[in-house]
Amino acid sequence: MVNKPAGWNTHAPGPYGGEGIYDWLRHREARWASLAILHRLDKETSGVMVFGKTSLANRSLTEQFGKRTVRKRYLLLTDRPVKRQEFTVVSSLVRAGEKYISRPPHKGGEVAETRFVAAVYDHRQTPESSAVIDHRYNVVEAEPLTGRTHQIRVHAAARGFPVLGDTLYGGTPFSRVCLHAAELAFHHPATDEAVSFCAAVDFAADTWTAFRDAFIDANDTNAYRIIHGAPDGWPGWYVDRLGDFLLSQSEAPLNASQREELGKLTKRFSSRGAYHKILTRHLRAATETSPQLVLGKATPERFTIRENGVRFELSFTEGYSIGLFLDQRNNRQRFLAGHVAAGFELPMGNRQWEILNAFAYTCGFSVCVALAGARTTSLDLSKKYLDWGRRNFALNGLDPAQHEFIYGDAFDWLRRLTKKNRAFDGVILDPPTFSQSKEGGVFRADEDYGRLVAAALPLIKTGGVVFASTNAAAWLPEEFLAGVRGPVRSAGRKILQEQYFPQPPDFPVSRAEPAYLKTVWMRIE
Repeated sequence: MVNKPAGWNTHAPGPYGGEGIYDWLRHREARWASLAILHRLDKETSGVMVFGKTSLANRSLTEQFGKRTVRKRYLLLTDRPVKRQEFTVVSSLVRAGEKYISRPPHKGGEVAETRFVAAVYDHRQTPESSAVIDHRYNVVEAEPLTGRTHQIRVHAAARGFPVLGDTLYGGTPFSRVCLHAAELAFHHPATDEAVSFCAAVDFAADTWTAFRDAFIDANDTNAYRIIHGAPDGWPGWYVDRLGDFLLSQSEAPLNASQREELGKLTKRFSSRGAYHKILTRHLRAATETSPQLVLGKATPERFTIRENGVRFELSFTEGYSIGLFLDQRNNRQRFLAGHVAAGFELPMGNRQWEILNAFAYTCGFSVCVALAGARTTSLDLSKKYLDWGRRNFALNGLDPAQHEFIYGDAFDWLRRLTKKNRAFDGVILDPPTFSQSKEGGVFRADEDYGRLVAAALPLIKTGGVVFASTNAAAWLPEEFLAGVRGPVRSAGRKILQEQYFPQPPDFPVSRAEPAYLKTVWMRIE
């Protein structure tokens, strides 16, 4: 995460200090938008990377990488003997299915060269880490002199010491692939001064903890997913951090290993209590669907969490829903910052802007839009959730009376607002996967989303933005996008800009746990 600028003052009047959260986030997002990716790491590898921020930096670093004058130093662990202290491997790499094989250079393929040094550290401790390495493992430094895919892993395996955890190349199973980019050295693009950057490593650390720590700023956000099923090694089990409490979810009661892990997590996050919720649609009573306390102290009826500096009220006593969908955190931040992607800006600081949130729930999106400076109209079928939304406005120093809250069916009100010639600069469409109302009848996202978009289009001004989202897991992304684009084109309007986003990184995706959330931003002519 990017740290707050030095001018951020958390003690000044107002909920976000002297610099408004909109200004700070827009400043931050503008910096991110200009970054250029100049090299890569294999997806199983951790470590340091460099990004260019200016045209000068991009040209210089691209040239240095091309001429191979950038020095890259890696650390790896292996549980196999390393027979020589220092040596260099040169071979050709040829792809064979999911992996690469090494063969003599004259046999054809991409030539790769790697220098290895079997490292010896006191107490088996790496210089970049405070973690003591188990005596069974050897530490090896690797310097790739070329930049071929998987080359360190292939060369290490070819010499008989595959990387620990790298089962693709014969390594012993471990919680992660123990390969880390420890240092990157090059010449500064502007001064030509030699510079280097190092990244610490703790191979024994929980990988999911390190992964989330890398992009979630605990000073601004204390609500996020900490275990997401199979990608985090716990198929079918999900755990969220919600401020001072943890929420566990699965289709069955906690088993012994889950309960033990939940206890460890409670200590790690200094949580006051931990709850468990059964994931099933067959239960109906609020007492059955509400999370049940399993460890520590009970929550108050209502408690608050912090997300990107914004406060939201949650409750474990309201049945199946707790008040906020954590997987939309990044999209809420995009409204806060007024920045969707490079070249896709939202003039949220314009007080004349008005956004319609058609399935407002507890008004999480609306709060962020209002904090960014625009006016909001929040529409929902539940009076209870709209009242909840008003409390979220007040929590953040916003006057709910300055914004509009409409109770009723979305389709019915989209028609009414059209008849009233209302027009909005943006419409948020985040409907439930399935719903039913007297006015609107049955709604199934994968069958009726196009009808929803068609109903919203007359309300969108020229140059306005549609944010469309669904968590219908079985609906393929390309089918979802077709369902959103089709009505726009049928109405004779053009999509000027489009940006698609899946779920955020704390909801990681794997073959065993495919992506379910699909969101798209569109600017409409």
